[in-house]
Amino acid sequence: MAAGASPSGSSRKRERQYEHIKESAEERGASEGRAKEMAARTVNKERARSGEAKSSSKTSTGDSKSASQRGGERSHRGAQGPTKDQLYEEAKKKNIDGRSNMNKQQLRQALGR
Repeated sequence: MAAGASPSGSSRKRERQYEHIKESAEERGASEGRAKEMAARTVNKERARSGEAKSSSKTSTGDSKSASQRGGERSHRGAQGPTKDQLYEEAKKKNIDGRSNMNKQQLRQALGR
């Protein structure tokens, strides 16, 4: 895990970060394998962002927020954003007229997305 990390003690920090993320994921119901994968990906991205990794991808370093700052902002959005049902519920909360006859694209437009 600490391979390629700088000798300045940050490898211990990353090991603690890895364990914390893994344990949190397992507490939320992720399998051990999935929890390890999530922790490793997060820690590797943080290492790349801070210059501790020997190499890094554009997606690792190009994001303006770290994974911990982002805190799952992108989760559950998928490739096509919220589902029609999710958009409909939001339109219902905002009391948008005609929402029951709208398709997904129309709901997006009515919600200003």
